[in-house]
Formats: sequence, C-alpha cells, structure tokens
Amino acid sequence: MQFTNPGRQVCLLSGGEVAVKVPEEHGTGGRNQHFTLDCAVKIACENICLLSAGTDGVDGNSTAAGAIADGQTLSRYSLLGVSTSLSSQLAQFDSNTVFQQLNDSIITGPTGTNVRDVRILVAW
Repeated sequence: MQFTNPGRQVCLLSGGEVAVKVPEEHGTGGRNQHFTLDCAVKIACENICLLSAGTDGVDGNSTAAGAIADGQTLSRYSLLGVSTSLSSQLAQFDSNTVFQQLNDSIITGPTGTNVRDVRILVAW
C-alpha cells in the first residue's frame, strides 16, 4: 500500500457492511474478521493498523464483533508455530480462529444495537 503523502499520518473511517460470499463449508468468523485478515496480508510490514467490527457485537458465527490487525500481524502469527497458513484460513473463512490465537479479536458481546459496521485505518 502506498500513500501519496509519505511521512504524513492518515486516519480513515468507514461505515457500512462489506460484502463477503461465504461458501457452504466454512470455519468460524464473519465479514469483519475476514476483511481484517485479508487486509493483514496486504499491510504486512507497513505502519498501518486496522480495526473492523460490527456495532451489534456479533460477527458471523463467532462470539467476536470483529478484529484488529497491523503490519506485524503476519509475523506474530508465524511466531505461534501454527501449521495452517493465513491464506488457508482465508480460503476456509476461518478468520476467527486466527484472531483468537493472536488475542486480536474484538469481544463486546451483543450490544442490542445494529447501526452499521465500522472500520478504522490508521497509517503513519
């Protein structure tokens, strides 16, 4: 990912729901965790941090509202010594497992509201 203003800090806020087509056979997680895991691959080694979560406190079939990732997520995952690759976890729509292992899930419990999903990206 490249920025046109190198050396400047950026914060992007986004609302709404990302579209994800989930296959019949899939793991645990939802659109926010899947989006965050996909972004983790793209922002590896960059000074970027991303949060994506549902305001209702539930993301797909998981107990998480979403997840957070940064430029070190991939390297921290590899240090866990897990035999399943991140690309395999993405293909299996099993992002919740990854974020639980990293302790990067956002757990709020059901909030009783459903305004929209929120994404926050900070780059420096």
